[in-house]
Amino acid sequence: MTGKLVLEYNRYLRKRILFFLLVFLLLVIIVLISLVSGSADIGFRSIIDLVAGRSSAFASQVLLKIRMPRIAGAFLAGTSLAISGAVFQSLLRNPLASPFTLGISGASAFGAAFAIILLGAGTSYGGSNDVAVINNPYLVTISAFIWSLASVAVILLLSGYRGSTPEIIILAGIIISSLFGAGISAIQYFSDNVQLASIVFWTFGDLGRATWSNCLIIALVVFPVLLFFIHQSWNYKSLQSGDEYAKSLGVNVTRVRLTGMVVASLATAVVTSFYGIIAFIGLVVPHIVRRIIGGDEQFLIPASAVSGGAFLLLSDTLARTIISPVILPVGILTSFIGAPLFLFLLIKGMGKGFWS
Repeated sequence: MTGKLVLEYNRYLRKRILFFLLVFLLLVIIVLISLVSGSADIGFRSIIDLVAGRSSAFASQVLLKIRMPRIAGAFLAGTSLAISGAVFQSLLRNPLASPFTLGISGASAFGAAFAIILLGAGTSYGGSNDVAVINNPYLVTISAFIWSLASVAVILLLSGYRGSTPEIIILAGIIISSLFGAGISAIQYFSDNVQLASIVFWTFGDLGRATWSNCLIIALVVFPVLLFFIHQSWNYKSLQSGDEYAKSLGVNVTRVRLTGMVVASLATAVVTSFYGIIAFIGLVVPHIVRRIIGGDEQFLIPASAVSGGAFLLLSDTLARTIISPVILPVGILTSFIGAPLFLFLLIKGMGKGFWS
């Protein structure tokens, strides 16, 4: 009997390791394709020359100042949104939970727009692809985080009410998102033409604003958050069987749920404050990963991290090349991909539990 259990566990472990290796290989391929994709004629030879230190000034400028920061920003943003979605789904035991559907992305966007326009954290100007420049990223991130906590507070209050269902929580998230959308519209109404264009362009969700400096800020938030979630994965796993079961194992359910949602909100807010609203990554990626390797958070969270980075990088590469030389904001493409899946989940989930 013991030998059979060991064999089953080894098979279980091999499947997850194989998934990690495949996703990592896919990520490397996507990175290479993204490096050579674009209006500038940069081939694989230019990448080799850059590594060898003999590339031209033009190729070095394009690769080091434009494409590599964008790739790093896509990976970090996708990682952040995917792990946030995975944790929200586990904490609320709701397959439709994500930073976007819970209204946290909308609240973060409102906080960022509030800081950019009303607190003077951004400089607006015309005549360029980037019509809004953030000159105080810390203020924008803090404002986005504070407003995202308002959305989290409402979700936590609703989840604590007796009789609240996953559908009610999702509907509340949609209402919260609409409320903060109205707040952004109000800010736009009182803005001048250049500020209005800045806010509209910024809320599209675009990785063209990625720089090494904001990638560093996001990395300083995302990697500690990822380590925290992995450390808490056993507690999150215990919540799968219900709060009472988790309490019987010694888990402080209230503290675990509160800290998890606050930390996930921070990860969402820092991405939204720099790149705008990138929808459905936190919904699509964790759900697909959960379907493939199961709901064990010990594997689900790191797998969602790598898969989220690869998925957003692939989406951004397609957005840059699908109607080249026009570059689409990646938030538009992820919405086109994610919205049909969201509708599919709603229909399939009617009358079923989270883990069915």
